[in-house]
Amino acid sequence: MARTLWERYEPVHDLVYFAPEAHRAADVLGMRGFWMGYFALRAAPLGPVAPSVVTGCFYVFHPARVARALPDAWGYAAPADVLAARAEAMDAAMTGLFGRDVVGSAEFAQAADLAWEAAAAADTAGRVLAAANQALPRPERPAARLWQALTTLREHRGEGHVAVLVSQGIGPVEAMVLKAAAGESDGPFLRETRKWEPADWEAAGARLRNHGLLAADGTLTPAGAALRAEVEALTDAAAEGPWTALGADRAARLAGLLEPLARAVEGSGLLPAGNPVGLTRGARPVGG
Repeated sequence: MARTLWERYEPVHDLVYFAPEAHRAADVLGMRGFWMGYFALRAAPLGPVAPSVVTGCFYVFHPARVARALPDAWGYAAPADVLAARAEAMDAAMTGLFGRDVVGSAEFAQAADLAWEAAAAADTAGRVLAAANQALPRPERPAARLWQALTTLREHRGEGHVAVLVSQGIGPVEAMVLKAAAGESDGPFLRETRKWEPADWEAAGARLRNHGLLAADGTLTPAGAALRAEVEALTDAAAEGPWTALGADRAARLAGLLEPLARAVEGSGLLPAGNPVGLTRGARPVGG
């Protein structure tokens, strides 16, 4: 159930990075460029933290990428103002993409309430970014409420994934090389957007080859594929708590309610080529 829900809520959450409403909100706040907006909008629940904190939380970004955005962003807008702008932008983005009739429907409100209940049930021990999102007040409007709940659940899953990577001795660059080798994301896109040098990427590949996880042609060896499968299975297991609390029937209901929203985002052209989060869309069946 954790993977079923993730495949449906991740595209909706991703509107905060790629919807024009989010970009406009960052511009109005005074953010300088895409990446300052990205880090400010995502990290704002943590407060005006130092770049080293965000580098640790987000895991796969080169420290220099983060340091170019933070702490300067907090000089343009306080985190509380960023959070308010984020909520307004996501409400507008979802209303514009899904339509007023959809976001005003009883089904959409039910999705928002189910997601909020699941997010409130998430155990955030050891998950700082999820805990910070979970502590935010419940938005009145269903669109903002749904997006915030899905974001808490997304960060909860992401921090569980980071814990699995750390436990397996997989560093930030190795994690991206493995993701690209598995065919889930575009390697050059990951490297360039996360600001790692080609030498860093090559060194990570060499380490993985030395451990028998990566073949000479850049594909996964059987051992690498097995490790990748284990990481994903452990990530799913670590993310099951909210759905166990919600119950199988209501979790399946939420999955069905999110399905057309995910399809709408995926069909909108807003998400970039290269699939940085590794969504395996072809593996996701239609329906609840």
